[in-house]
Amino acid sequence: MANIPHIVYATDDNFAEILGVSLVSLYENSKDVDDIIVYVLDSGISDENIKKLKSLPKKYSRSDLSFIKATDISKELSMNVNLDRGSLSQYARLFVSSVLPAKLDRVLYLDCDIIINKSISELWNLDIKGKTIAALKDAFSKQYRKNIDLEPDDIMFNSGVMLIDLDKWRRENIESKLLEFIRKKNGKIQQGDQGALNAILSKETFCLEPRFNSVTIFYDFSYEEMMVYRKPVDFYPREEIELAVREPSIIHYTTSFLSKRPWYEDCKHRYVAEWFKYKDISPWSDKPLWTEKKKNGIKGLYVSLCNKMPRKLMIGFSGILQAYGRPLVYR
Repeated sequence: MANIPHIVYATDDNFAEILGVSLVSLYENSKDVDDIIVYVLDSGISDENIKKLKSLPKKYSRSDLSFIKATDISKELSMNVNLDRGSLSQYARLFVSSVLPAKLDRVLYLDCDIIINKSISELWNLDIKGKTIAALKDAFSKQYRKNIDLEPDDIMFNSGVMLIDLDKWRRENIESKLLEFIRKKNGKIQQGDQGALNAILSKETFCLEPRFNSVTIFYDFSYEEMMVYRKPVDFYPREEIELAVREPSIIHYTTSFLSKRPWYEDCKHRYVAEWFKYKDISPWSDKPLWTEKKKNGIKGLYVSLCNKMPRKLMIGFSGILQAYGRPLVYR
């Protein structure tokens, strides 16, 4: 059983289609493993979408999906939890140790906005050197760390791909620590659930090679531009980022003010065709692309301004707002 990947996703109905495309890529590119067990933390998926999702493992002769009712963080804590990013369904992953089977000692958490580009087996079998999780070191400035009670040089990670040692997670009472941190911050946390995970697991993180979580920022900026824009602490060397762009094992279509995601009209991502390859063989092949809402207010003004600036000036200006302005506003 040890070599059979156990994978968990979390979604509401809005992102069920995006999850479906990710599952198709997982099954298509991981035919070398005997089976794949997938758990879906369900925050209100419609019957129609559940039926479509359930058809996928059957098509690939894999184990049925296990749908688990997602834990509602607001009800659990009896408080409004702030959404700094994504949807409330993402908080469901904080409860992996209590909702997944007790005998499970390792699980791979994946965001829905991901394409598995190479077999999942290499990542699944990775030695994480005794840490609680493995994740991508994220490009955040020191100021972000201050907002979630971290030291200036502590690791901050992207939580969209997390290989989790569930035994250690349970032993260290990570779930209780996460809930306590959210309570302490009155539900207002920079980066939402990802911020809480960083606050508790920073020192328990084994840093993945970037090719295991090739995020959009790697494509929207050159390496030098990324350093100016994000001002990250102790980031990956250029060669590792360039390899992640050339040969990604996992493509993660994260949000970016410079580009659109593949399910929106007019996406220009380097690997947009990869996403469509799997959408076209999914039960959502005839579903129209989404139309992006026009950005209004300060955000709209900012994007409009960025589009008019010379690129170098735009990156310098955006870098000041990103590295200093945003964390200051949150503080």
